[in-house]
Amino acid sequence: MSRGKDMEKKIQEVLTRSIDTIYPNRESLEKILNSGKKLRIYMGIDPTATYVHLGHATNYIILKRFHELGHKIIVLVGDFTAMIGDPSDKSSARKRLSREQVKENLKTFKDQISKIIDFENKDNPVELRFNSEWLSKMSFEDVVNLAAHFTVQQMIERDIFQKRIKEKKPLYVNEFFYPLMQGYDSVVLEADVEVGGTDQTFNMLAGRQLAKELQGREKFVVATTLLENPLTGEKLMSKSLGTGIALNEAPNEMFGKVMALPDEAVIQCFIDCTYVDLNKIKQYEGEITEGANPRDIKMLLANEIVKMYHSEKDAAMAQDHFINVFQKKELPKEIEEIEISGNLPIPNLLVQAGLAPSGSEARRLITSGAVEVDGAKITEISTTISTHPGMVIKVGKRRFAKIK
Repeated sequence: MSRGKDMEKKIQEVLTRSIDTIYPNRESLEKILNSGKKLRIYMGIDPTATYVHLGHATNYIILKRFHELGHKIIVLVGDFTAMIGDPSDKSSARKRLSREQVKENLKTFKDQISKIIDFENKDNPVELRFNSEWLSKMSFEDVVNLAAHFTVQQMIERDIFQKRIKEKKPLYVNEFFYPLMQGYDSVVLEADVEVGGTDQTFNMLAGRQLAKELQGREKFVVATTLLENPLTGEKLMSKSLGTGIALNEAPNEMFGKVMALPDEAVIQCFIDCTYVDLNKIKQYEGEITEGANPRDIKMLLANEIVKMYHSEKDAAMAQDHFINVFQKKELPKEIEEIEISGNLPIPNLLVQAGLAPSGSEARRLITSGAVEVDGAKITEISTTISTHPGMVIKVGKRRFAKIK
């Protein structure tokens, strides 16, 4: 393929793959991309959890595509906005985080994102910014002046706010501040393009409005598809719900969680979460339509994802682990060994073995039927276990420990 054709293919992919809507329109952005002009493109993420999941990865993969086309990429961490709480797609107000919680959540963010974004690129460096840099310095007068660009009617037109009003649920004034703050990020960064999920469209368009009114310029909004179950419409990944597959998951855990995804979501996950060519994905879709077992295609997906975030060797080993443990019902070849002796109440044993973070969580796991000792299910929290070398403790489907 010639360089011109290759560039055209890359531009088409960045404009269509995992893309829901481009504001004001796709044609205008396509024209600029074809002109060779270098754009400033950013995506923001609030550190409301300690992990980045595959749903976020969709947008970072899109940023990576823009970066490969030579554009300036900015990864924005919303360390200040995380303390306000984004009301996007919420039936109730999001819990506000303290400064200490945000700091704790940020510890491994860059390392996780680095699995996709090349922060070491010297020819076209990627910027990592934090919006506390400017938002924490705003005076009350600054906030009032910013708020004057929006009407209350604009704010309450937001679908999630309308839902809360109809259900007579509280709608807090500070929640109106969130789109103002995210919109102001676009102004400070002088961004030409903002990338984000469709649940962020309202906030991103607020930034487009501010760029026009404060700087007299256009800002494109690239709203990307959310990773959802195509049958139910439910999000497959959500930090606020504590679900999702983190980019820093161990290979076996990552592989198993991908295999646990609904069969109907496999093709969408290939499109949104991998670099696999669209023609190849179409082939997989055709195979499922013709009667292939979705589980077999899902195994290819799991292998691809583990390979992306770990290595080809890790992916192969994780696949073997999954086949042995979950399909053949064998014990894993490698189980972490721990030194524990004596007679212990089962909740204490789980905590000491590192299979439960606390006694209360251990009791929940036991009563839900998730715990086995040497193949026997334990459901009574009063059970005392006499430990012995070689004893295997299993929690859920994927966690094991063996007594030395």
